[in-house]
Amino acid sequence: MIANALIAVENCKDEIRYYQSVLGGEIQILRKQGEEVLNADLHVEGATIKFSDTQSAKPVLKGDYVRVFLRIETEETFRRIFGEFAAGGTINADVYEAPFDGLLGIVTDRNGVCWVLSYYRT
Repeated sequence: MIANALIAVENCKDEIRYYQSVLGGEIQILRKQGEEVLNADLHVEGATIKFSDTQSAKPVLKGDYVRVFLRIETEETFRRIFGEFAAGGTINADVYEAPFDGLLGIVTDRNGVCWVLSYYRT
């Protein structure tokens, strides 16, 4: 079994590029309708995050109460991603020292997606 996060956004074509600018990785367009991108994947360091345009996914609420958990390999990358999501979004829990010898921070990005970001020192 493989589980992947699916993030529904308005204007998938532009928003997947935004996430690529923050997280890196390669975009794979899965389904288009004319120039509109309805479904796409972002492949980042062995992980796949799935994206769908709202007209395709039909979410009930913006953000849809989803939390995406990312374990990030370096503190520098952790702080950069947190900062970029926070710049256009809302900090739910500022970066703090977590009991697992690392850092944790929770931020909701400009699309209403809540990210639980972690960095483990060991």
